[in-house]
Amino acid sequence: MKLTNEGVARMKLPEGKSERLEFDSDLPGFGVRLRAGGKRTWVVQYRLGAKQRRMTLGSLATIDATEARRRAKSALAKVHLGQDPQMQKGEARAQAAVTLGGVVELYLPRAERKLRASSYAETRRYLKEHWKPLSEVAIAKLGRASVAARLSEISNRNGPFAANRARAALSALFSWSIGEGIADANPVMGTNKATDEISRDRVLSDEELQQVWQQTGDGDFGAIVRLLILTAQRREEVGGMLWPELTEKLWTIGSDRTKNGLPHEVPLSSEAAAILSGIEKRDERKLVFGSREGPFSGWSKAKAALDGRLSKALREKHGAKTELVPWRLHDIRRTAATGMADLGVLPHVIEAILNHTSGHKAGVAGIYNRASYSAEKRAALTLWAEHVKALVGAGSNVVPMKRAGTR
Repeated sequence: MKLTNEGVARMKLPEGKSERLEFDSDLPGFGVRLRAGGKRTWVVQYRLGAKQRRMTLGSLATIDATEARRRAKSALAKVHLGQDPQMQKGEARAQAAVTLGGVVELYLPRAERKLRASSYAETRRYLKEHWKPLSEVAIAKLGRASVAARLSEISNRNGPFAANRARAALSALFSWSIGEGIADANPVMGTNKATDEISRDRVLSDEELQQVWQQTGDGDFGAIVRLLILTAQRREEVGGMLWPELTEKLWTIGSDRTKNGLPHEVPLSSEAAAILSGIEKRDERKLVFGSREGPFSGWSKAKAALDGRLSKALREKHGAKTELVPWRLHDIRRTAATGMADLGVLPHVIEAILNHTSGHKAGVAGIYNRASYSAEKRAALTLWAEHVKALVGAGSNVVPMKRAGTR
């Protein structure tokens, strides 16, 4: 007989039987299975080569006979083309179980082996925090539209540069996943960056540096920015500064916290030491900055707030249409190096301050030249600190941050 909702509802199990299987008279292979307890399930049965398969289409409680018949026809059409719908169903179920969050856990140990500590920490944060809202999505179902929408949310909440970093982290994960056979495509491809990256040759003028110093604000971020200016070190190194690394006149960064994996000594000028002496030690924390168990975070929000103060000061000085020229915290490091060079500090001393292994310490030369230039570094950073001190106390006649379109 032709299977209908009413006909199947009237069916009963034979006496002493726990299961009954009835097939449709119009569509061979389409059937219904009755079980003890009253459960009724639509099925499709087919032969593929020497193997006979039976696949569940759904229960009467969820789909009616018309929909079940449609699904059966679709499955039998695939069989006619040499496909195995039951296997495809199992593969789809397996793919659904492989979520973005699960792949992140597989990827991070590999990333930790390949990346330096600071880069790995950022990658881990972006993947586990910024992409957390999509962590339960099957990686095979994660499309470009979902990625683009989440990038927009990250940009609005954490800033455009954070969105760019999150985008790069996810793209690297998918590139690895494709190589491992976990994913077939990278949904990050074709999405837009939240903002164009600022050129990495930006050097702040004396006037711009003076404005940054004055508008840093209070709290950890203000102290960090001023120490970035005075020490010319990387933001992750300053943001992750540890009390055991510090003495009154010297900051020693361990090899596990430097970009090149080499320990680094940074002489502290009296101005830098004064900033650190004004920071209160909190409980038993070794970290100078940040909260809870981690170093300082929230760079994008803090930088955006600083830019807001700089823009406000600029508009008050030059009118409501005046715009702030984009800049990055890393520009401070380049600015300090350039400023020291302008003050007459020799290139090899500047490289030593920056902990660079290029130039005079590259290759074979670096193997034999192990000089730390401690005295020269201290003299250079003292000279630079005196310049900064004179600059920030220069008074109201100092020109503020450059405006867009000016030179």
